[in-house]
Amino acid sequence: MGWEYKTVLMVGCTAGLGVAMAERMIEHGSFVIAVGRRKDRLDEFQAKHGPDKVATSQFDITDIDGIKSWAEGITKTYPTLDCVVLNAGIQRGVNFTRPESINLSLVRKEIDTNYTAQVALIAALLPHLQARAPEASAIVTVSSGLGLVPLPRCANYASTKAALHALVWSLRAQLQDHEGSRHVRVVEVVPPAVQTELHELQDDLRGTEFAHMGITIGEFMQGCWAGLEAGDEEILVGPVKANFGTIEDGRRLWFNKFLAAAAAGKLPTPK
Repeated sequence: MGWEYKTVLMVGCTAGLGVAMAERMIEHGSFVIAVGRRKDRLDEFQAKHGPDKVATSQFDITDIDGIKSWAEGITKTYPTLDCVVLNAGIQRGVNFTRPESINLSLVRKEIDTNYTAQVALIAALLPHLQARAPEASAIVTVSSGLGLVPLPRCANYASTKAALHALVWSLRAQLQDHEGSRHVRVVEVVPPAVQTELHELQDDLRGTEFAHMGITIGEFMQGCWAGLEAGDEEILVGPVKANFGTIEDGRRLWFNKFLAAAAAGKLPTPK
């Protein structure tokens, strides 16, 4: 199938997986609009690849109320936008044995970054992608293997990724069942732990062996890009594929039964 998208909005493009995916897309002919909070890193990324291949937009997606107007500006400036990659995410530990240590402000920020903002971004950008019919468009989300099997130390993070995973299944089914939206593919990349600053930025991991846990970014990209080029809708990467490859089979069976029941009018569907 190959990589077919020419103008990509990469949300979360200041480090780690976002930068790695964006660079691979640039190598395959995409123009990338890099989005993130840190202007110095966005400027560095553009300087590396040049303005003919990269544009930047400094934006904090936790500004939920500002997403709609920001997205309208993006689609007006870049009318050829045909692929949105939602990669932004943060991870923090939560220790329920010490409930007094739980910072609810950080809990809310993690939920907003990893889930609420993703819903708002999809809602704000989807009308543009729908209007591109019949030309192919895509929404690519980056969830986590911890959305399939949680790790207790980062319970809130795992919960947000589980929510995102469920959202993706429902989003894909709704768009595939809608005549004006079938050209918008919904892809989920499900990585394992990867050696990025996601872990290094956490106080309880910094300076320990766990700050650099996981596979390398190169190993991640090998599995991720193979799935993107193949046109896979759900891309389980590395250990996630090896360890959890069949874990969703039963759930997918029941999900398809729900879809069949809804199509037969036996379950309520959104109007």
